[in-house]
Amino acid sequence: MSTTGQSILIITLIVLNFIAAAAYYVFWVIIKLNKDKSLLIRTIVIALCPVVGIVFIGLSYLWYKVFMSAPVNLEDVIFGKEHPKFETKAEEDKEKNMIPLEEAIAITEKQDLRTLMMNVVSSDIKNSLSSITLALNSEDTETAHYAASVLQDALNDFRTMVDKEYKDILEDAPDKYERCSHLIDYMDQVLSQKVFIEMEQRSYVGIMEAVGEILYMGEPDGITSVQFEAISLRLLGIEDFEKCEKWCERARIHCPSALSSYTCQLKLFFSMNRRDDFFRVIDELKASPIVIDRETLELIRVFT
Repeated sequence: MSTTGQSILIITLIVLNFIAAAAYYVFWVIIKLNKDKSLLIRTIVIALCPVVGIVFIGLSYLWYKVFMSAPVNLEDVIFGKEHPKFETKAEEDKEKNMIPLEEAIAITEKQDLRTLMMNVVSSDIKNSLSSITLALNSEDTETAHYAASVLQDALNDFRTMVDKEYKDILEDAPDKYERCSHLIDYMDQVLSQKVFIEMEQRSYVGIMEAVGEILYMGEPDGITSVQFEAISLRLLGIEDFEKCEKWCERARIHCPSALSSYTCQLKLFFSMNRRDDFFRVIDELKASPIVIDRETLELIRVFT
């Protein structure tokens, strides 16, 4: 091949390589919506190292897919952009030296994130399940696997506990009403975070309501305003408006001085688009001696 031919071949190769680098960058930015800093570095490597750069990036990606991205069992938890994000408030005495887990997920240093995850889950994690779920989105495969494993174990413990306690309650255990009260509190702690798939969430909310019904029929005065609110909101969460309204009415009768007895009704009537009932409850709340907190004022402002 002549010198001119070799020059044309080299120039063609360089041009094609730059086109490949540009196409690679556009593909990840526009189609994959990935704009991390490493993308620019990979693009520069491809542009400056014809053929070798493409081969290196391709083999690196293949290595990652084969050895570093084994599938995680997520059948027990909700995972995706539609997953609601909850920020669990820290217990000041125990966690004043810890950053919120929601912020920890944004940590770029993988080793720091893994260490923090280990510290979090070494304590009682029942109040942190929705936050740990966010770690499933972590780019660090090890962190995502660990979060999935922790969640699966926690949910399995929940299932075992609920099944056992509910069975004992149905078999009229001597202390069944006390067990009912404890089970309602325990279930709400997990169900309020909505970490189950919809079908299982509805099933356990149904059990929670049934346990509440047993307690209400046996010892109606044994149900606290917090428990009335918990049952009402969990039913509202699965859009069982009929039973939710029943529990809201019970809360109004048995806990007339509790602010939650009004806020549950407000949320229910807003969800059902019952405008007249909604404003009726607001008027009743304003006429009552109950002190309206900032959260309730914001609730009314947003809904109206």
